[in-house]
Order: sequence, then C-alpha cells, then structure tokens
Amino acid sequence: MGDIVRRQGRYVFTEGRRKDPINRGGEKVSCEEVENLTHAHPKVGVVTLVTRPDPVFGEKACAFVVPKPGETISFGELIAILRAQNIASFKLPERLEVVNELRLSPVGKILKRELRERITEQIARETAQRGPG
Repeated sequence: MGDIVRRQGRYVFTEGRRKDPINRGGEKVSCEEVENLTHAHPKVGVVTLVTRPDPVFGEKACAFVVPKPGETISFGELIAILRAQNIASFKLPERLEVVNELRLSPVGKILKRELRERITEQIARETAQRGPG
C-alpha cells in the first residue's frame, strides 16, 4: 500500500508513506513535508495534501485543512505559514479547501483518493462553468 512501517515486537507502527509525492512539472513535492509544516500552525487542526490535475504542470497541490474549533484560515494565511518556514516556492499548494472533517479509513488513515476525486470533479465543474476561452 506504500506505507513505511516498523515492527517492534508484535506491534507494527506506521511511520509514513513511501510514495506520496506530487509531480509538479518534474519537481517532486513531498506531501508529508508540506503537511508537517502546515500542521505546526496553531490554527490548523488537520491537514492533508493531494494532487489535482493541471493541464500545464500535470499535477499541482491542493491542501485540505480542518481548522481548529473557532478558527478560520485563508489561502493567503496558508501560503504565509509556509513561506515563513522558508519552503521552496514550487512546493506551495496552489489551492486550499477548508473542510469541517476528513473521512478516515477503518484503520484511521485519511482517504486521500476520495479527496483527489473530489477536487478533480470540482475543477471540472469550475472549468465547465467558465466555458471555452
């Protein structure tokens, strides 16, 4: 499944993902790196980064954020959070989706596939509404 795990006795601990990069025009963006930098902000409760289709770069990053109770976060704030930590510009998400919750699998992992499908459909709807040209 792409998970990096370590075994300690009879227990197995998930350490992260082996293959979860975004390929933005040939540049590899580590979802885990961007998620960790974003999650460090006091307004952010839960964050995950997923790919979204792009006609020029192939893939771009979309951040799904669940703010902490009583907090809000804008796209500008997200970018400022990451820039303050000196992240490379190509690693910055190009889109933010603020949500109330993120669905989890039975083993407690965020269902990134559903989020990728959701953002792909959303972009297709937005593109259709704009029309050609």
